[in-house]
Amino acid sequence: MSLKIRLARGGAKKRPYYRIVIADARSPRDGRFIEKIGTFNPLLAKDAENRVVLDLDKAKAWLEKGAQPTDRVARFLDAAGLLKREAKNNPKKGEPGEKAKERAKERAEKAAAGTEDAAAE
Repeated sequence: MSLKIRLARGGAKKRPYYRIVIADARSPRDGRFIEKIGTFNPLLAKDAENRVVLDLDKAKAWLEKGAQPTDRVARFLDAAGLLKREAKNNPKKGEPGEKAKERAKERAEKAAAGTEDAAAE
């Protein structure tokens, strides 16, 4: 059985509240879980002490048993000092698309032609 440490959503519409749970990887997101080890309230300020409440002893025990955290939970565990998470980097994400590159090239050509005309006068 493949175990995951993941978030299960609760709360009302547009007011999310998450439980940090240990669940079988095949069970649905808000479905059956084995144990609740904490909570996460994204509506609180990032520096609020009760934004993420996590039972570190239980989390450590489940990690030793082989439970794999999702990326968001891995961030929480990294902040708590239980797990080392490598920062992700996608340099292509910030790159403009082909159409935007074409428009920028056209603008640069028009600007260069405009400065040549001004210099000729």
